[in-house]
Amino acid sequence: MKILKVLNNNAAVIKEGSIEKIAMGPGIAFQKKKNDPINMGKVEKLFVMKEENEKFQEILRNLPEEHIEVAEDIISYAEKELEVTLSEHIHIALTDHVSFAIERLRRGISIQNKLLNEIKALYRPEYEIGLWAVEHVRKQLDVDMPIDEAGYIALHIHTAKLETSSMQQAMMHATIINEMITIIEQELNVKMDEDSISYQRLLTHLRFALNRVEQKEPFHSMDEDMLAILKTKYEQSFQCAEKVRQFLKEEYDITFPESEIGYITLHVHRIKDRI
Repeated sequence: MKILKVLNNNAAVIKEGSIEKIAMGPGIAFQKKKNDPINMGKVEKLFVMKEENEKFQEILRNLPEEHIEVAEDIISYAEKELEVTLSEHIHIALTDHVSFAIERLRRGISIQNKLLNEIKALYRPEYEIGLWAVEHVRKQLDVDMPIDEAGYIALHIHTAKLETSSMQQAMMHATIINEMITIIEQELNVKMDEDSISYQRLLTHLRFALNRVEQKEPFHSMDEDMLAILKTKYEQSFQCAEKVRQFLKEEYDITFPESEIGYITLHVHRIKDRI
């Protein structure tokens, strides 16, 4: 099999039958040129990027090879840990993000991730991979990434799972949940413990509630008598949950049924009671 185009020392475009593919592996294109044979035994990754082929080739030609290598290490680790094949777009999105983050940090520019707590709770397996990635970058490139970057990497990995939400959707959900949590904290005049079980359960519940709205799935019903009891017995928590419902309707045109407000009331009361 012959090389059509050398992208860098570790990547080249080859042709398999009538299909062009990108082959990646350590040193497979070192001191090679067009029409030279390629050692397929050294190829570690082989894929077709389809319409994104040109963008990925541009990344492989122009970004530092060590940035590409560390991003590919993260992708391979994520696929192994999650036991899934990530979308091929991750090779573009994550590599571009990691390289840009490294360059920013080397210039002393750090960006705070205001959704870090929500990402940590909503996408825990991906967040753990993000923590591994941050440490891997430090070891390989001597760049101290802040923990905020673990959150950004987690989002890239989550949205690269086949048949999952887009990056924009994941960010939107995390933003909305962050705003709901802020309302609850303000109403109760507390600061929640992000590592507590009650907090984790609340975030998980809110996440699934948003998914039900988006996918037009039915909500769990609640007995009317139980709902009436919650309104009076846990009045403050119920009013807090009602504020959340009003906010969603006014700001995002998202409608939660009253039964859902009952369930949120229970979560809010549990947090209030334990604090």
